[in-house]
Amino acid sequence: MSGKKAILVVGAGDATGGAIARRFAREGYIACVARRHADKLAPLVARIEAEGGSAHAFGADARKEDEVIALFAQIEKEIAPVEVAVFNIGANVRFPITETTARVYHKVWEMGCFGGFLVGREAAKAMLPRGRGSIFFTGASASLRGREGFAAFAGAKHALRALAQSMARELGPKGIHVAQIIVDGAIDTEFIRENFPQRYALKEQEGIVDPEAIAETYWQLHRQPRNAWTHEMDLRPWIEPW
Repeated sequence: MSGKKAILVVGAGDATGGAIARRFAREGYIACVARRHADKLAPLVARIEAEGGSAHAFGADARKEDEVIALFAQIEKEIAPVEVAVFNIGANVRFPITETTARVYHKVWEMGCFGGFLVGREAAKAMLPRGRGSIFFTGASASLRGREGFAAFAGAKHALRALAQSMARELGPKGIHVAQIIVDGAIDTEFIRENFPQRYALKEQEGIVDPEAIAETYWQLHRQPRNAWTHEMDLRPWIEPW
């Protein structure tokens, strides 16, 4: 494993997470991509390898402590040191407050926040002895403001933002770069294309966020010198009303 470096993207798929993994793989990082069902990652792994990179797929539920611990242990032991950890799980749902069940609220919190805590904690354990590394959390508009119908999602994203701030203050002086990237706008995904065709039509005028552009931002964040680290930044299309 000498000289090898890994990036772990938890919540990888065909959009943002996949684009981040591919961007780092082009720089020589071994892309370790994870989601609950590893078989769904086969197209992403194949694409990274076709582009000349190296990738490994893992099935892990970020809400399960033992699975997250085992995920980091396996990568650190069998593949390479985790130099970059990205938590990219969404959990966006919309319910009127009176229809938001305890089960829905708890599940959204588990996916959007608790999973981030587990991934961030295990990343810190791996990186602290080395005194270096980057831990990045993907945020959303809901990280900053709650809107009607999004009590559960906004609660989780607000909490994830607080986690990122606390970790940055604790880990920054120890050499670990912790940052949150707030994506404020629709992302070019199959979900947006199928469910919001009018919004997706804005792609022609660069009115929705390109996952490749997000990935480039993550790469540039990781490359920042430690005398000028960014903790929080936002990305949005030029036409987004904010």
